[in-house]
Formats: sequence, structure tokens, C-alpha cells
Amino acid sequence: MGNKKELSPEQREELIRELKARFAKNTNRHKGLEWAKIQAKLEASVEKLWSLSEMERTGGEPDVVGHNKQTGEYIFYDCSAESPKGRRSVCYDREGQESRKENKPENNAVDMAAAMGIELLTEEQYRELQKLGNFDMKTSSWIKTPSEIRKLGGALFADFRYGNVFVYHNSAPSYYAARGFRGLLSV
Repeated sequence: MGNKKELSPEQREELIRELKARFAKNTNRHKGLEWAKIQAKLEASVEKLWSLSEMERTGGEPDVVGHNKQTGEYIFYDCSAESPKGRRSVCYDREGQESRKENKPENNAVDMAAAMGIELLTEEQYRELQKLGNFDMKTSSWIKTPSEIRKLGGALFADFRYGNVFVYHNSAPSYYAARGFRGLLSV
């Protein structure tokens, strides 16, 4: 395969099977949506399948959470119970990562998401996700940080504790073993 962002036919089939099984198991996340239409979109979008595969590979357990009627796109969020395991212990962004004087992590949330072809969830999207179940009850996830906060050196993260969504701040260079990030992809 010339393009590294492409799955083999076997990998595509396996991923679609996995996504279909998750779709069927979690019907509360996508009321009124039909798998056949979603599968047709997936099969027509090789690069998006690669991004979904990366979400899956890093522990995100992507699932359909909505449909944008204007664009016709289906929206996938990372729906793993905790922040995806393969995306933890990362700073918020490259600037934060590079500003660390010692113990620099290998990566950062913004660059990882871009490399995967996905976007970090916003605070609003994170709150929407929490309406579909209880996520990040032991971990936390970086969320898209408004530029005014980021310019001052901060970054936002969120979690679910005591029956509520909490949004907090940290300095962008910070990182923790229990903090990763959740993403979204429109297909």
C-alpha cells in the first residue's frame, strides 16, 4: 500500500465488524440511526476508516453519537469508559510539551489528534458525551481549550465525579498517567 493512511481490505472489514457490533450493543447512543447508511458512508471513506482504526487501536472504542443533517455526516466519539489508554501521559500541546525542562512526555494531545485525523472534544461535546453514559470516572481527558486560556499558559480537562461533569484547568505542560484525550470524527 502506497498510502500509509490506508487499511488493507481485511483490516477494513474487521474494523467495520467491530464498529457494527458496538453500534448494536449501545443503541442508546444513536437512536433513530440506521447501520446500513453508516456502513455505506464508512466504505466510501478510506481515510476516515484509517482514523477510526487509530481511535480503536489507541483504546478509544469509537461509536456513532449523532448525525449532522446539513452535511450528511455521522459523528463518532471515543466512547471508552475511561480516557483511551494509548493516549495518556501527554501534555496538552507541542508548546506545552517543549516548555518542559525535564521529564518530557513522548507526545501531546493536539499533535496526536491531528496525526490521527481527529479533533479533541470541546467542553460542550464532552458534556454531550456524558449524557450517553458515565465516562472518565477514574481518569480525565484534555478538551479543546479556548485560545484566551491557552495564551495564558493554561489548558482544560474534564472528568465525571460525584454524578457531575467537572471542567478544570492545568498548565499545558502538565501530564498525568490517568489523563489522556477523547476525540471525534465526522464521516
